[in-house]
Amino acid sequence: MSDLKHLFEANRKWSEKVRREDPQFFENLAHQQEPHYLWIGCSDSRVPANQITGLVPGDVFVHRNVANLVVHTDLNALSVIQYSVEVIGIKHIIVCGHYGCGGVQAVAMNRELGLADNWLRHLRDVEEKHAGAMVGLKTQEARSDRLCELNVIEQVVNVCQATIVQNAWRRKSDLTVHGWIYRLTDGLLHDLEISVSDPSELETHYKGALKRVEQNSTLR
Repeated sequence: MSDLKHLFEANRKWSEKVRREDPQFFENLAHQQEPHYLWIGCSDSRVPANQITGLVPGDVFVHRNVANLVVHTDLNALSVIQYSVEVIGIKHIIVCGHYGCGGVQAVAMNRELGLADNWLRHLRDVEEKHAGAMVGLKTQEARSDRLCELNVIEQVVNVCQATIVQNAWRRKSDLTVHGWIYRLTDGLLHDLEISVSDPSELETHYKGALKRVEQNSTLR
């Protein structure tokens, strides 16, 4: 059995470094969790929410799964959303996809992965819904990139339609849902310009985001 002592050593060095820089950091962190952001992202190890946003532990509540999907029967995701909205009182839900996503590439290339294919069936639904938006894209990379963008937009809609979010808006809670995408090759986030703070905004912002994705090739 291989051991993981190097990870414990790295952890010890990190803890010592943090305490040197801020002796009260862990004591303060242990007594409070008041993040303003819920990050719904991909499980991909190259997309760590805290690091790419420059946030420290305690600043962002995180839920991650393969291909950053929000499915209305997924009690895991719904529980995270409910806890963050109703218990923590977060102000922003960020759905963040990323270019080069393995799950998206598998769907775009019609490649089988195994058990994960059942989860990615939800993403295939997105691809089929927007088949027209994929027409004319000449490379597999372009198809995958487009599907990454469309997937984020659809997951923003799913978050907005969740009963937890709908109820929060009925209570006039200060809550906004955002759609972002991350590029692995330069480490930069891009706003897909679908931010919804009220159910009355959803349809207009959804259609606008789809139109921009189909017209704008600068991100690909």
